[in-house]
Amino acid sequence: MRISPADAPWSEVSHNAAIRKQVFVSNGEVPNITQFARSVFQPGQVAPGHSHEDMWEVFLVTSGVLTVEVDGAVHRLEAGAAITLAPKEVHELRNEGPEELHLTYFGILSSD
Repeated sequence: MRISPADAPWSEVSHNAAIRKQVFVSNGEVPNITQFARSVFQPGQVAPGHSHEDMWEVFLVTSGVLTVEVDGAVHRLEAGAAITLAPKEVHELRNEGPEELHLTYFGILSSD
């Protein structure tokens, strides 16, 4: 058993150092899970377009509105909605709203 405290340290998101995240499970701690974390995007912040060769990602919007562009298609997700991204899907995450955007997410290594 492992308990992750609510006051786990905050660090930078690799795709934009201005966006903060709390990592509750790090790569290697649980088989096939690369990370379980939450992030806070301030209004106007963007995690630029990128993809992952061997990882699925699942994002849950816990507050605010996420604008996510996946392979050129734009989607708006409100609190309570989730999106699952497959390996190699190019995605960009944006907070285009006036309020903070809170995301909870995890990555899963692809078995392919």
